Amino acid sequence: MKSLLAALIALALLVPVSAVAQQEESYDYWKPQRNMIRRGQQAVFMCNGLFTGNRSIENVFAQELAFLPEPIGTPSGGDYVINETRQAVAIGAAGATPVMRAAFREGIGCVILAPDQTFEDIERLPELALPYPPGDPATIAWPDGDLVTDTSLPTGVNPVALDAASNWAFDRESREQVTLSLLVVHNGQIIHERYAPGMEISTRTRTWSTAKSIAVTLIGMLVDQGKMQLDEPLGLEWLPRTRSAGSDPRSAITLRHVLNMSSGLDTIDNGGLEYATGSGMSYWAGASSVRGALRQALIREPGTNWDYENYDTLLAVYKMKQVLGDERAYREFPRRALLDKIGMRNTLVSTDRFGDFIFSSQVYTNARDLARFGMLYLQNGVWNGERLLSEEWIDFVRTPAPATVGRGGQYGGQWWLVPENRDDVPKDAYSTSGNRGQYVVVVPTHDLVIVRRGLDYGRQGFDRWGLTREVLKAIGTSTNENQ
Repeated sequence: MKSLLAALIALALLVPVSAVAQQEESYDYWKPQRNMIRRGQQAVFMCNGLFTGNRSIENVFAQELAFLPEPIGTPSGGDYVINETRQAVAIGAAGATPVMRAAFREGIGCVILAPDQTFEDIERLPELALPYPPGDPATIAWPDGDLVTDTSLPTGVNPVALDAASNWAFDRESREQVTLSLLVVHNGQIIHERYAPGMEISTRTRTWSTAKSIAVTLIGMLVDQGKMQLDEPLGLEWLPRTRSAGSDPRSAITLRHVLNMSSGLDTIDNGGLEYATGSGMSYWAGASSVRGALRQALIREPGTNWDYENYDTLLAVYKMKQVLGDERAYREFPRRALLDKIGMRNTLVSTDRFGDFIFSSQVYTNARDLARFGMLYLQNGVWNGERLLSEEWIDFVRTPAPATVGRGGQYGGQWWLVPENRDDVPKDAYSTSGNRGQYVVVVPTHDLVIVRRGLDYGRQGFDRWGLTREVLKAIGTSTNENQ
């Protein structure tokens, strides 16, 4: 009897505890931050759509803001302010908390301000006043410039199949898949180029995580120079600081680990909190991208588990900043080392308000510049006879991260690879990948680069390998046996 009574008492105690636990799980403790980030997203999207991409407010609402569940206002007005003189946007009603603001900065693009900053703080934000190389891109031949004189298709390219591949990209069954541009380069020649209404050759849009592949290119240049080492600890001062040097277990994390997305750090961005905390605070709310990355806790042995995380990229970029040393050298490095070298004059690399590159996501560019970027890899790191990137580094980014082998093998070093179970495209193909459908696909055996830019929304995703398969139907057996 006593045992039965004890059991009943225990059951009575367990029921309310369980009910309380369920109630706590259903409550969104992050709602205030989600609201702040949602406004910050809209501020960045509108600012870059209007002032980085030079698009109309109607176009921005129709496409850029379709990603947001509840955009504020309409093209004709609402609780937002567009300041044409300052090239800035504020989202939120006057007197509301918080109003989020973003401002365009020369050479960088739009930067999100902190919630307690106003338009008066814009002049304190970073900028890059670095002259571009001489010459007008419109008069410089492709690929160094934008002058294309020969638009005829090479022998062996099937125009009907090429148009069908283009229609496959643009005419999607889901209205949530919005293709903005498609560019196909074969044997160094643009064989197909198409833009959606409202878009043109020079229109910049956000690369999202395609930026990671640009970042790893710059890091590879420093590794090639011996200034960074792939298998040495990052040597960062982690937060919070430990009392004794060398006692922090995060000191075992190497550059290879973070580039392979296998750091072992806690992955905030993939736990349903990507628009509540984590890197989203620096993307959309004005927090430091560096301090957030340095505060992540180690939960697994580095190198043993693959988990896609923006902070892994940001840690590698912060190490790059430390190696370069000088603030000006760091700010100018992407332009001087890469972008200006290969004609990517339409590309802006954005920073947080503290001047740290948000190379995990925030680069703004057009399809042609991304095609040039893909061609650099297709040409094994050589541009106009100058080696910019070693073949060894290209091999690294194309090699499956050890933690993915046997479990898809779909990720290398900040580049995506053909999944192990896919056989409808060449296995040597590899790709950048950014949210909302930003892809640069490189297929060495067919001397092929495909760029697809999108403003997709929803969860279904765009099949870049399917697009690659369709484009390959147009070029048939035309291959590059030397790759």
